[in-house]
Amino acid sequence: MKPTALSVEALLKMKAAGEKIAVLTAYDASMTQHLENAGVEVILVGDSLGMVVQGHDSTLPVTVDDMIYHCRLVARARQRALLIVDMPYHSYTCAEEARANAQRLIAEGGADMVKLEGAGPVLEAITAIIDAGIPVCGHLGLLPQSIEELGGYKVQGREQAAADRMLADAQALQAAGVDMVVLECIPSSLGKRITGAVSMATIGIGAGPDCDGQVLVLYDLLGLTPGKRPRFSKDFLTEMGPGKGISEAVQAYVKAVKSGEFPAPEHGFK
Repeated sequence: MKPTALSVEALLKMKAAGEKIAVLTAYDASMTQHLENAGVEVILVGDSLGMVVQGHDSTLPVTVDDMIYHCRLVARARQRALLIVDMPYHSYTCAEEARANAQRLIAEGGADMVKLEGAGPVLEAITAIIDAGIPVCGHLGLLPQSIEELGGYKVQGREQAAADRMLADAQALQAAGVDMVVLECIPSSLGKRITGAVSMATIGIGAGPDCDGQVLVLYDLLGLTPGKRPRFSKDFLTEMGPGKGISEAVQAYVKAVKSGEFPAPEHGFK
């Protein structure tokens, strides 16, 4: 980690102080510089690159080598932001594999933290990674790597039993040593409930305004993603009108997250 980069502890202090955390994805050095200039606290090299950069229909074809390559590009331009990298599909099927791949993503990719999807069966892999001295970010709710099992891109946790299980999963992640969790496509009320029940930082994407921070895919924020834009996203660049560029759009996102203007009710789920 660069000496000037934010620590996980700094983000947890932001949670305690009620200061919102601005998170965005990036996949290359040029975009990373725009994020740094705007004051984004966390940069996520997401396996979403499989869809928005590589042109796949899902995140499943992305490899560890792909993630290392793009993470290295971002790491070269990163200055202050904490850098998280996704562990791709089938890269943490057992504890030994998870630890080895996480170590590669840190050593070769230059990340500060790795992100894994799910809880339950994944807890053993998470424990192995944390025992190796690598910080972990969890991911609950809609899990893109499990999209076939989930039956498509659907809101998760609407039924009481499912909501209770997700809260229990969040608490299990925290007990395992996870410091941060992404909550994706869940009812806003559940995002608020989980955020209030855990000490780790919650980062929402379609999880309501009460999470400790928000994350978007940068290409959605800039209106670059082909096809229908997800309900939970917002095209900040188009909304700013003619004459504005990437830097202004990212700055507007950070300001909106910090002030609580984003996400608005129309970006959430009941």
